[in-house]
Amino acid sequence: MTTGPAAREDTGKRTPALPHITAVGTALPPVSYTQRELLDLFRITDPRIRSVFTNSAIDRRYLDLPPAEPGCPPPAETQGELRNRHLSTGLDIGADAMRACLKQAGAQLSDVRYVCAVTSTGLLTPGFSALLIGELGLSDRCSRIDVVGMGCNAGLNALSAVTGWASGHPGELALMVCIEVCSAAYVIDGGMPNAVVNSLFGDGAAAVAVVAGPGAGNSPAVLDYASSTIPGTADAMRFAWDDRLGKLSFLLAPDVPYVVGAHVEETVDRLFSAHRLRRADIAHWVVHSGGKKVIDSLRVNLGLTRHELRHTTGVLREHGNLSSGSFLFSYQRLLDEGTPRPGDHGVLMTMGPGAAIETALLRW
Repeated sequence: MTTGPAAREDTGKRTPALPHITAVGTALPPVSYTQRELLDLFRITDPRIRSVFTNSAIDRRYLDLPPAEPGCPPPAETQGELRNRHLSTGLDIGADAMRACLKQAGAQLSDVRYVCAVTSTGLLTPGFSALLIGELGLSDRCSRIDVVGMGCNAGLNALSAVTGWASGHPGELALMVCIEVCSAAYVIDGGMPNAVVNSLFGDGAAAVAVVAGPGAGNSPAVLDYASSTIPGTADAMRFAWDDRLGKLSFLLAPDVPYVVGAHVEETVDRLFSAHRLRRADIAHWVVHSGGKKVIDSLRVNLGLTRHELRHTTGVLREHGNLSSGSFLFSYQRLLDEGTPRPGDHGVLMTMGPGAAIETALLRW
């Protein structure tokens, strides 16, 4: 019997319908850059910073950079200009991801009853949920929620809310869309801390469709969630205002991979405990592409093979860290591969500011 929030008994009388992930869609800006192209574009010659870029296990990233004069690096942008780019690019790729998701689901825009929009690369009021309802012409009676500022783990925090809504509204279509324009959160100052961040993150959006009920049974059911917020690590990943530059700057502590790795076993084992599962019972691992060191730390601490994390490393190599939507790009690669079989169990895993680890248990 499942005991997670997606399947607990309601006042002891009935069990809500299990939510299923019925489709996924992704979208990217039109232009991508190799790491060396970015170094040359921004005229970065410091050998230490060039080494950070070229040893990142990232080949290229899709970025929406501001237009530049021929032979010149992209111009510096104010915080207001960055915010406007987050809005315009985010709406474009967010809408494209939702359309792609609905096409895979065989659904129409008019079928959507709930929208959850996730972002951490800009602050908007109203948020992307309301803006996308207007942009796509969704029903003005569509319920919505925005999850803002939770970082790379936010996709699973939001999925918990979406599956909860779906369980209470069997047969109704809910959409979650993660929209991250990480290039609108870059700070170019020649320093190593910002260089590490600038070497890692890419732009992209990903959407999933969720429906609860037996009619969605050909897609994986979301059985349970488990979370961990690691004590004493609130400052490990955070935005801070830089008075010198007049911009928000993202700070990433160098020991994050090892802190996350040290706490991941307990979180995963807690996810499995109510279902009498072991790590060996999991056929599919869909993990956030947080960076080479993060992935290696998780692999070692969980005893996973490189093959089991092939989609995670593939997304990192081809797109970089896409923040909240990274794990959905890996999930799409898993579906495209066609390996899940009925009865298979899978784990979705993200990690980010808090510092926190989020997990979800799937069953096909």
